[in-house]
Amino acid sequence: MLEQLLIFTRGGLILWTCKELGNALRGSPIDTLIRSCLLEERSGASSYNYDVPGASYTLKWTFHNELGLVFVAVYQKILHLLYVDDLLAMVKREFSEIYDSKRMTYDDFDETFRQLRKEAEARAEEIKKSKQVMAKPVSNSGKKQGQQMKKSGFEGGNKKKSGGGESGKDSDDGDDNVNVKTSKLENGHTNGDVVNRGSRVNSKQNGNENGNSGAFDVNKLQKLRNKGGKKGVTVVNKVSKEEPKKKPAKKNRVWDDQPVKTKLDFTDPVSGNGDDHMVVAQAVEGESMMDKDEIVSSDSESEEDDEVETNKKVDSKKKGWFTSMFQSIAGKANLDKADLEPALKALKDRLMTKNVAEEIAEKLCESVAISLEGKKLGSFTRISSTVQAAMEDALVRILTPKRSIDILRDVHVAKEQRKPYVVVFVGVNGVGKSTNLAKVAYWLQQHDINVMMAACDTFRSGAVEQLRTHARRLQIPIFEKGYEKDPAIVAKEAIQEASRNGSDVVLVDTAGRMQDNEPLMRALSKLIYVNSPDLVLFVGEALVGNDAVDQLSKFNQKLADLSPSPSPRLIDGILLTKFDTIDDKVGAALSMVYISGSPVMFVGCGQSYTDLKKLNVKSIVKTLLK
Repeated sequence: MLEQLLIFTRGGLILWTCKELGNALRGSPIDTLIRSCLLEERSGASSYNYDVPGASYTLKWTFHNELGLVFVAVYQKILHLLYVDDLLAMVKREFSEIYDSKRMTYDDFDETFRQLRKEAEARAEEIKKSKQVMAKPVSNSGKKQGQQMKKSGFEGGNKKKSGGGESGKDSDDGDDNVNVKTSKLENGHTNGDVVNRGSRVNSKQNGNENGNSGAFDVNKLQKLRNKGGKKGVTVVNKVSKEEPKKKPAKKNRVWDDQPVKTKLDFTDPVSGNGDDHMVVAQAVEGESMMDKDEIVSSDSESEEDDEVETNKKVDSKKKGWFTSMFQSIAGKANLDKADLEPALKALKDRLMTKNVAEEIAEKLCESVAISLEGKKLGSFTRISSTVQAAMEDALVRILTPKRSIDILRDVHVAKEQRKPYVVVFVGVNGVGKSTNLAKVAYWLQQHDINVMMAACDTFRSGAVEQLRTHARRLQIPIFEKGYEKDPAIVAKEAIQEASRNGSDVVLVDTAGRMQDNEPLMRALSKLIYVNSPDLVLFVGEALVGNDAVDQLSKFNQKLADLSPSPSPRLIDGILLTKFDTIDDKVGAALSMVYISGSPVMFVGCGQSYTDLKKLNVKSIVKTLLK
């Protein structure tokens, strides 16, 4: 049964709801749909499932872009109503005819909706009955008749085949080598080369019909050649194998006799008395890039000219120069999918070359197409530029954080409450969690915040020593318990120690783990559940493309499935590493934000502690569309 149907504007003004249904919805499915799909450019999806304790809904929607209206239908997920799409299309058509931007209520639409609903239900019932009739099982008599016909046809075919085999005159009885000579091709030329097959053809004289199955039938070959049919036998010459070229011999490496004088170990020496926690001089100076605003340079005129020229080529492929120019001057009545397809395809290819996951690029283009379909193209406006502008707005909305996460402000709030602010760093193997944790610690130090590190990577060899080295260089206390310990207990004790010694922030380093490793993911879920951190940061590489979708979605899914809490903690933010190695392939940032809904809070862009930046949304969008 249909639970609710609403019509509202893109500004959020509700114009009409079905009073006849009037069912009280559990939770807030409409608000969640707007926040999770419509505002985050996921409107290209066909439906949205909303689950709350005691109820589960499916929401479907459609737009009228010219009037700026949204039509949403809500029904129980278990029902699978077939007529909803048809009903939404009819409601959209009828309501758009009576819509007036000055009107606020449409009580007269109730009777129209009642008729449309009956019509849609009747049509769905007819389709259901027709499918049942087509799916009726065949009667036994019909089955027997079909089997007999199939059997007789099969036997007849075999007889015909065997008869043809007996009438062959050119077959050889012996086991001699068969030489296939000149054969006529379709173009009338002959191939004079002779191919020695060197294979033996066994022909059985007992008339067994299945004897030649799988063997080389010489009768058919010679029969086709004698008849001179249209289909000739193409003979491929055997080319003698060329001798492989000799590879040049590898030159012996010459090692320098002198010892390397460059200092490779940048950790400060430790005294021989066994005190590994000796405080040493600070090894880094300078201001972190987090506190510097990046200036985005404007495009040069030549780049703009190149972009305009590319847009012209895209449109001209579809409609020709004159038609495209006439539409740009006079304006087009309403845009449809056929108009948008060339520009969207070019835009999708461009996004994929920038390392955006294919699935994400396709969904973005579908969302942009839905938002533009039915709109009127203004005068002196090109379709390609309209599509690009819509995509740019969509990318800015996706990459802009939906909620404010100000770590410095939250740290001071936690300090007033006399408890440490806890940040947990998670991610797959080898992405740089420990190094970027040290960069975050250095940035917090510059703001006069007392930081403590917690070495909770008790799985990987050398992880504790690596974090200890960073702590020495930054003069930061570190809490460690060695290896093969429960990381959840180590983190809990580290937080208690931070409360005692007055540390403002605890940065928890965890072991790298693949998203499919269930034992390690279970341990991570336990760590987050036991310690309730203030922030869970996913550390990911900017080098990944399609794998970014798999990593983040499965990380969130595992954290939700393996947590004993009814409301599990998921990933709150993203730290993107190795950003200086990708040139303009910045698509991983978009893929990660789109799939998780979490903002990119930090960007690692170098080897020193100062190389940590904020994500510049305008710069990323410009690079993606360049």
